[in-house]
Amino acid sequence: MPLNPGPRQRSGETYSRDTGGGLYYLPGDPFAVWEGTFMVGTHSMTAALSDPLGRDELLQEYGFTFANGGGRQRSVDQALSTEPLENLVQLAAKLCGVPYGVINVVTSDEQQQVAAVGVEAAVCAREDSMCAQVFLSGKTTVVPDASLDPRLASNPFVTGEIAAVRFYASVPLETSSGFVLGSLCVFSNSAGTPDKDQLDMLEILARQAVQLLELQRRTLQLNSALDEVRESNAKLAEFAGRVSHDLRGPLTTMLGYVEMAEDEVDGDHPAAEYLQIIGASGHRMLTMLEDVLTYSRMGGVLQRQHVSLQDVAAEVARDLGLSFGPGAVLDSGEMKLHVDPGQLRTLLQNLVANAMNYRSPDRDLSVRISGISNYHGTTVLVADNGKGIAPVDRQRVLEPLVRLHRDGDGHGSGLGLAICRRIVEAHGGELSLKESPGGGTTAVISFPADQ
Repeated sequence: MPLNPGPRQRSGETYSRDTGGGLYYLPGDPFAVWEGTFMVGTHSMTAALSDPLGRDELLQEYGFTFANGGGRQRSVDQALSTEPLENLVQLAAKLCGVPYGVINVVTSDEQQQVAAVGVEAAVCAREDSMCAQVFLSGKTTVVPDASLDPRLASNPFVTGEIAAVRFYASVPLETSSGFVLGSLCVFSNSAGTPDKDQLDMLEILARQAVQLLELQRRTLQLNSALDEVRESNAKLAEFAGRVSHDLRGPLTTMLGYVEMAEDEVDGDHPAAEYLQIIGASGHRMLTMLEDVLTYSRMGGVLQRQHVSLQDVAAEVARDLGLSFGPGAVLDSGEMKLHVDPGQLRTLLQNLVANAMNYRSPDRDLSVRISGISNYHGTTVLVADNGKGIAPVDRQRVLEPLVRLHRDGDGHGSGLGLAICRRIVEAHGGELSLKESPGGGTTAVISFPADQ
């Protein structure tokens, strides 16, 4: 619905919105159109809001960056899309029947238009901003003819120096904490006044804009937290790799001396049993250090190549001493993958080794590798018929150093599946576990389509 044009405003007279949402006129000519101040629909405040000293720092939490030294280079975080805000502004302008609308963010010294329709988003000094004059009022401001309003008549957006705004309506963008980011405003070069329904919708859209900006803020906070976690994990993996590397040398030397001592001691000597225990414990420790070192090295820089899934599976079978092919312990379908071949080999070897370590005592081991490709990407399935993993544990065992400690389970470092997950995620994919038909565990490896 377009704005209703009316007689020119009489300076100093206003109309306001009552608590029921209706309009009432203050004393004066009942046929005149006045400058109006409207209460925001869900806001209870009537006093003007304060402008915090740390305004720019608070705005940076919403993805708005500001140049140092008084420069005018203001921008929204490039990782964030302004399209939802632009769509909202376009809707606000259409609902009010005006050609122009913007979402303004007001800094300590400037106004930044972060979304606009009908005009190109720009930056101006705060003292030149119309919205900066009213956005801390705690109310929706409606001005039928800005050229007659004492607050705005000399503004360069009204005088023609920048623009020639006449009708102007502005709703503060206030967060739940009371911080006012800026305003949603619509305007026109012609005088006019909105009706009740148009103002209701404008205030609703302003609240939606605040919700979008709050979502943007939480997204940035989450991204920052994830970056910190990734950096911390990378440093931890690097540290673990260095420690494992430094410990492996002395441990290997110790095991060498244990083997020499075993050769010197008769089998019935009491020391032989102790040396055997020391050797077994040392080899388990060496295996764990190797796993930690492997975990720290996985991911990183990938050397992608187009490789055959079947060829890599055959190499894994040879490494583990398993028969390979139809009807054998390990079999694989054919599929081409664009991955790091070394890391794919480690991934499959860990999964098949897990199947060997946790095989069912009731049936012969069987491991089948297959793949599916479609427009979503590529999925590789590694299915065994072993003991299986309870649903409650399937996510947990993908974490580092997690073991289930079930009866009959062999020794392990608890890093095998964590290494697999790290490899898959380094390729941009996901790893999950489910039950195999007939019992056992199936590892589901999903690679995105661009891989």
